[in-house]
Amino acid sequence: MKRHFDDLQLGSIELFCLAAEAGSFTAAAQLAGVTPAAVSRSILRMEQRLGSRLFTRTTRSIRLTEAGRKFFEQCSQALTQLVEAQQEVMGAQTTPSGQLRISVPTTYGHHRILPLLPKFRALYPEVSVDIHLGNRNIDFVAEGYDLAIRVRAQPDSTMIARLLEDAKLVVVASPDYLHKAGMPKTLEDLDQHECIQFELPSSGRKISWLFLEDGTDREVYSDGGYSCSDDVLGGVTLARNGAGLFQTYKFIVEQELADGRLVEVLQPYKGRSRPYTLLYPHGRYVPQRVRAFVDFLLQYRDEWAVI
Repeated sequence: MKRHFDDLQLGSIELFCLAAEAGSFTAAAQLAGVTPAAVSRSILRMEQRLGSRLFTRTTRSIRLTEAGRKFFEQCSQALTQLVEAQQEVMGAQTTPSGQLRISVPTTYGHHRILPLLPKFRALYPEVSVDIHLGNRNIDFVAEGYDLAIRVRAQPDSTMIARLLEDAKLVVVASPDYLHKAGMPKTLEDLDQHECIQFELPSSGRKISWLFLEDGTDREVYSDGGYSCSDDVLGGVTLARNGAGLFQTYKFIVEQELADGRLVEVLQPYKGRSRPYTLLYPHGRYVPQRVRAFVDFLLQYRDEWAVI
């Protein structure tokens, strides 16, 4: 069967996919080793041939249209299949290797990811790991990251998102604080307590505390004389040393709860959680080291779900 692309050449499709993944003609040009004008002209010709706009353009950014998003998904899958077919024919090495760059929130890094990295490298010794611990949003293309883990990740058509876990929330305090201030029994009692605040580093906005009351979600904005930003572990340290109540992820304070340094309060109102999501670019070819790490982490989802 004869197949042809007319003027929709593979090179143009590759440039289109690069631009969609990078969110920029300039970044796509840098990756392809051509000029931004060449990328723009190639995509314009493609749009004229298809009779449909693929990108919405502004002076600062580009964004896929709905038609562009559907076209990107199909083209990305097709190019991935071509790359895999070429590798199979050429006998390309399939052993994961090279540097893996990961961006992970501080708490999740210390309590979930860092403890697992020796096991991962024991399986794949040819992969080196560069891990960034922090809560700021990273630029995958400009900063060269392979993966990121984020809380409440926003939908993005250029990214693959895999849920790692819904992390359970608990409210904790030290025995010393509860001895002095008393045990809160209702959500209204929070008004009489020192509630340690956590502020989002991006906006400075204090995050709400989440509860489940009689099967209904409740969102409470508490108050107190302590505020932490960027690192949730700061709030845990304050609570452990008697500063007040703090809502945090259960996996962070498991050991303190087990040995009595912290006490869980307001248990009739627990049941809420926040999702941790693994993100990586929806590229034409996902490197073996990335695939290996994704599969490795997903093995632990069932284990984390019961904690």
